[in-house]
Amino acid sequence: MTVTEEARVAGRPTVQSQRSWTANVLKARESGIAGALIVLVAFTATQNSRFLSGQSIRDILLDTAILAVLATGQAVVMITRNIDLSVGSVLGLSAFAVGTLMNDHPGLPVVVAVLAGLAVGAVCGLVNGALVRFGQVPALVVTLGTLYAYRGVSYFWAGGGQINADKLPASFLDFGTASVLGVPWLVLIALLVLVVAGVVLRSYRAGRELYAMGSSPQAAKLAGIKVGRNTSAAFLVSGALAGLAGVLFAARFGTVDAAAGTGYELNVVAAAVVGGVAVFGGSGSVWGAGLGALLLTVIGSALAVLDINQFWQQAIVGALILLAIGADRLLAVRVAEALKKRESHV
Repeated sequence: MTVTEEARVAGRPTVQSQRSWTANVLKARESGIAGALIVLVAFTATQNSRFLSGQSIRDILLDTAILAVLATGQAVVMITRNIDLSVGSVLGLSAFAVGTLMNDHPGLPVVVAVLAGLAVGAVCGLVNGALVRFGQVPALVVTLGTLYAYRGVSYFWAGGGQINADKLPASFLDFGTASVLGVPWLVLIALLVLVVAGVVLRSYRAGRELYAMGSSPQAAKLAGIKVGRNTSAAFLVSGALAGLAGVLFAARFGTVDAAAGTGYELNVVAAAVVGGVAVFGGSGSVWGAGLGALLLTVIGSALAVLDINQFWQQAIVGALILLAIGADRLLAVRVAEALKKRESHV
């Protein structure tokens, strides 16, 4: 019995039906985010022309690149009906590990730093995946615990010290600021991550299985999908991308301490949710998560330019999350009702 057949027998919306009904809504949400960005940028620019200066736009794109890479990994995990709260701590651990590596071995090429960051993040992701898969513990609880565990490792390793930019090789710091045809390397890397993840989720069986798991884990198991293996793979991807984000963070800011990445996990979840990735799994896209990351970054920059208290940034982000969750639940209810009516006429 396939996922679609099991879901129909159980009276639940099928994966294909959910996609057909939600595709237009998700596109509309992404269009809405783009529209909100345009309005926000236009309004802020009228209040302060410096907001659209070359340096301001560059800073927004660089900050968005780091958050978008994290949000991509988070979206992959959330699509499977899980969540990864440890990404901020993984970013910090990776950033400190890469900073230490480049400080001790200044002659190493930048690609080695990137691979090292990916490896550190992948190990952390594997630990998360193993605990969720074999421990049968909710991902929320597991990753909340590893959030503190990985942060504790960073503090123990740092021992109260930090890595300063003047101790890092110029080639590594240039990587954080260099551009290709005017586009920063960090932005190009983030776009590459989004494209690869988007294509895999949309066009390959591995991606479709993740959506099936999020829509109905029980049906996915009956269809022969290896739910445990795919769950581990999703956390591996999230961890590896958090490790990559740590490399980008270290290259961009230069100075790294054990507190690097603190609080990022909330912004990452917010970016994914606001971008249309359902908290209950089974729908959403990495492109939406990327747009959500851009929106949150622009909001933060706009409020700073307008000299508005940071409290309002947090309040706005919280309101956006609640609105996004409400929209997801409303959509799920409407899809279920529509499918019941359709089946009653068959």
